[in-house]
Amino acid sequence: MDLISMVGRKTTSNKNLYKNKLSIQVSLNGLSFCILNEETKEIIYYKKIPFEKQLDPIKVLAQIELAYENDHNLNVKVDEVKVFFTNSLFTLVPSTLFEEQNASGYLKFNTKILKTDFIAFDRLDPEIVNVYIPYANITNYFFDKYGEYEYQHSLSILINSLIAHNQKDGRENVYLHTYGKNYDLVILDNDKLLFANTFEFETREDFLYYLLFTAEQLKMDSKNFNLILLGDIKKDSEEYRITWDYVKNVSFLGAFHPYTFISEEKPEEERAEYLLLKSFECA
Repeated sequence: MDLISMVGRKTTSNKNLYKNKLSIQVSLNGLSFCILNEETKEIIYYKKIPFEKQLDPIKVLAQIELAYENDHNLNVKVDEVKVFFTNSLFTLVPSTLFEEQNASGYLKFNTKILKTDFIAFDRLDPEIVNVYIPYANITNYFFDKYGEYEYQHSLSILINSLIAHNQKDGRENVYLHTYGKNYDLVILDNDKLLFANTFEFETREDFLYYLLFTAEQLKMDSKNFNLILLGDIKKDSEEYRITWDYVKNVSFLGAFHPYTFISEEKPEEERAEYLLLKSFECA
């Protein structure tokens, strides 16, 4: 179905009933686009564009421009736009230590900062600030296209949504969110964040090592904590099988959103687009 015909429906008073929200995930490995009809809770557009190899921000912008040029459904009117960046250019800072004017100072220990880099930050809760580098050429492109819009770091969306979702059962819950050859590891004790970081892996042994090493550093017994998997990991993957051999309580995240996909395309597993779908809820 043509998306334009779906979003243009009117009431008899000519008032548009439908509020359409566009969410865009930007990484150096690919792009994802999603449009939600907020009134009907329907996903009316979804598109994932993986890159054959990791690109730099200039080439990523070229891919974004190409996507808008080739797909007229991306050019329909939307009421809200959110862009979120998935990269390792971030650091978490306790709120008590955070000073906005010194934001770049927190990042210099984790990554190389250029004089031209723009530093942004998300306040996750009263105790945590996520300081990160968005891609300035891409933020400027979307500002020119949409005017004011909201952007965040993907880890901010992940942490906020998991804190809200987490079962307060008195046990540490370890959430492992995979995307390609990377994963985010978030560890919660009730609603308290114990750990959050991003890892890149090549082999299944790498995948397991970072998980078990982190647990060991936090003095967590792999027989006791709950490991909840989300993202694009599958049950028939080598990473899942080796993890099952070493961690006793492993499960996949269950239902996590109220939306219905009516778009021509949709993800094979909806948990693979956890961030994209949760971005509609996270401010």
